[in-house]
Amino acid sequence: MKFFHLSDLHIGLKLINRDLREDQEYVLDQIVRAAGEVSPDAVVVAGDIYDKAIPSVESVELFDRFVSKLAGAVPTAEIMMISGNHDSGPRVNLFRSVLQRRGIHMVGLPPRTPEDFIEKVVLWDEFGPVNFYLLPFVKPSMVRLVLDAGADASGGGDEAADATPRGLSYDEALHRLIDRETIDPEQRNVLVSHQFYLPSGAVPSGVERMDSEVRTVGDIDGVRSDVLERFDYAALGHMHKPMEVGNERCRYCGTPLACSVSEAGQQKGIIVVELGEKGSVKTSVLPLTPLREVRVITGAFSEVLGQGCEDYVTVVLTDKEDLDVLDMQDRLRACFPNLLEIRRELPQRAGDRAGRGAAEAEMSPFELCGSFLKEQWGGRELDEEERSLLQDVINSVQEAH
Repeated sequence: MKFFHLSDLHIGLKLINRDLREDQEYVLDQIVRAAGEVSPDAVVVAGDIYDKAIPSVESVELFDRFVSKLAGAVPTAEIMMISGNHDSGPRVNLFRSVLQRRGIHMVGLPPRTPEDFIEKVVLWDEFGPVNFYLLPFVKPSMVRLVLDAGADASGGGDEAADATPRGLSYDEALHRLIDRETIDPEQRNVLVSHQFYLPSGAVPSGVERMDSEVRTVGDIDGVRSDVLERFDYAALGHMHKPMEVGNERCRYCGTPLACSVSEAGQQKGIIVVELGEKGSVKTSVLPLTPLREVRVITGAFSEVLGQGCEDYVTVVLTDKEDLDVLDMQDRLRACFPNLLEIRRELPQRAGDRAGRGAAEAEMSPFELCGSFLKEQWGGRELDEEERSLLQDVINSVQEAH
């Protein structure tokens, strides 16, 4: 059994106000061509199909073209997609029963009632069945009815009341949701999921995150990866940098196209998973080439001008002396038609960068915003009203995602 593992297409994304539709179609067409050449038995997309819950018409049309081309390139393959935290689950679920008959499985919502279980698609090869468990992005509140019923069924009294999920963390909710499934350990099982899984022993602050990823206040969405151990392979989405979670059988494939400047220089690709008989799992990566790279070019103004290109570029200037701002911008834009931003790196601050970066990595979103505002306001601290307003804004953003 051979399948493609993809995630985080983020169709409709803008990179610092640059429309990436042309770039996204370019890389999606590469995926279609690769599917036609490799002929996988399935193509899996582990969440964040779109960049926004209500995508633009152009984004929907691009996705429609991609799925149509993909189905044409590998007509015998099953296509499986789940919703991520950027998607609207109910919208992803649209026309689900009709699409299933065409071998396209769009699963937007996790189990919502005690009678519901994780959507399972079963494929067969010479070694028997392969069970794909399609689990969209989960917040504890989404599965409250499911887990409440499980606690009630376990018995009455205070212990049962304490077991209800009203105060459950993401970690507890995911563990309990998967624990209620009947997973045959003798068969080959694949989980498709879109969450923040932590390698064994790791803490959220120790995992490298990209600027384009949505983070929760206090990293409360972390899930221990031991829940993945019962699966032969975990096709994960949510993290934008390709990485393993403990071993090569539990992997984030990353985005197929850079979504932020922090992803500059990363090699993007398709993970090809090959399942043999039970216990045999092989993975490889098919590299993807972007239409335009995302790059960071650092140096003095005169040096940078000699490196003009069509890529998406962030320029970091290290000149000590002041520069004519208007002239500088015009000349840089002439050299870099797809210039994203211009930054100044002053030498006197260079020595502080490493220590400051490490300290900021440990800050919560609230602390980071507060530190930024204090710096912008000349050292003035936020008053109580401002602190309350800032916390409300952060909570609203986190809840929206």
